[in-house]
Amino acid sequence: MSKPLVAIVGRPNVGKSTLFNKLCGQRLSIVEDTPGVTRDRLYAECEWCGRTFDMVDTGGIEPQADSEILMFMREQALLAIDAADVIILVTEIGTGVTAADQEVANMLLRSKKPVVLAVNKMDSTGAVDPGIYEFYSLGLGDPIAVSSVHGHGTGDLLDACLEHFPPKTEDEEDADYIRVAVIGKPNVGKSSLVNLVLGEKRVIVSPMAGTTRDAVDTRFENKYGKYIFVDTAGIRRKSRVDDRVEKFSVLRAKLAIERADVCLIMIDAREGVTEQDTKIAGMAHEAGKASVVVVNKWDLIDKETGTMEKMRKDVMRDLSFMSYAPILFISAMTGQRTERLFELINFVNDQSAMRITTGMLNNVLADAQARVQPPTDKGRRLKIYYMTQVGVKPPVFVVFCNSKELFHFSYQRYIENQIRAVFGLEGTPIRLLIRQKGEQE
Repeated sequence: MSKPLVAIVGRPNVGKSTLFNKLCGQRLSIVEDTPGVTRDRLYAECEWCGRTFDMVDTGGIEPQADSEILMFMREQALLAIDAADVIILVTEIGTGVTAADQEVANMLLRSKKPVVLAVNKMDSTGAVDPGIYEFYSLGLGDPIAVSSVHGHGTGDLLDACLEHFPPKTEDEEDADYIRVAVIGKPNVGKSSLVNLVLGEKRVIVSPMAGTTRDAVDTRFENKYGKYIFVDTAGIRRKSRVDDRVEKFSVLRAKLAIERADVCLIMIDAREGVTEQDTKIAGMAHEAGKASVVVVNKWDLIDKETGTMEKMRKDVMRDLSFMSYAPILFISAMTGQRTERLFELINFVNDQSAMRITTGMLNNVLADAQARVQPPTDKGRRLKIYYMTQVGVKPPVFVVFCNSKELFHFSYQRYIENQIRAVFGLEGTPIRLLIRQKGEQE
């Protein structure tokens, strides 16, 4: 059983993202006093009273959504509700119970999921605003007064969520398991690979596009380690996706990418890298996931001397934005080289979780600046003070300097390449955050 998932939902502009940031202790979600800023789901790991769980921030639910963006946000929120173990419904004291609050509450009641009701923006301490009693009318039990800005009441909120968590199991420690999402276009052999890995026909295999709809999780152990393999629906071009069920399948595939540790990007050897393959690889790259490019159906290729090397160069050229990802040529039909897959999964997962000390990083930074002088503009030179690592999966580095404007993209790429040259970090993207002197962290 994987970690419990808590979804934060509600109508727009009630403070969901502020609450999300407060509960997970990081400024991950963009906060702006404008409805509709949060569109996609955003995940973070949280810990409370010894239980580790995932939390997801969603876009505001507009029950009467008319624009395409609002409808998309609503679908994203519905997916989060569908996957969640506990749902936090966020309302706000200033407006009282609105018709939109009532409709969202009715939607949650129909989902039959445990719901914890939070009344936000209760910023003053002392006597509770009597307006909170109005929220009993939603039929969701006792409302909990919280202030997402100051943090009041968040402990009570998390205690209420914990009451609804399933019992802790021995295998809840997901640190033991590597979650692997198998992604790609329809018909590249994703389900065939998962069946081969598992040694059983776990998922349906058919040459008809769209056979796999749900993202299917399967636990698996072998001599290399413990894995959760997720077979996803093939992701087609938007213009070709008109079936409502397929739209949800694509959203579930994206959800699988977001929650994965490692993505296997599958490509058909006969077609090479297509435009759609590039977009799918881009999803894994943007999500900051460790990745392996898997070229399948290699048994169907007529080979000559240097065929594999030529194909490798073509793949690296077409996926130049993720040149860090190792490339493996396999056949899911015959099992050719599939054993090597587990070694690569373990390797890129370890690389994405690597921590580097500040001292070692700054030695590399000093050496890099000595080799290539930082850029100048109108007599001003970029000064880089120091660099430190602030996160893993993917590795995130904060670089402090005198001017963001002088820190050109090309020099950022140079610094990234120097880090890779010394520490490896193969198979994982790197994030560089530039901070200017005097800027708030």
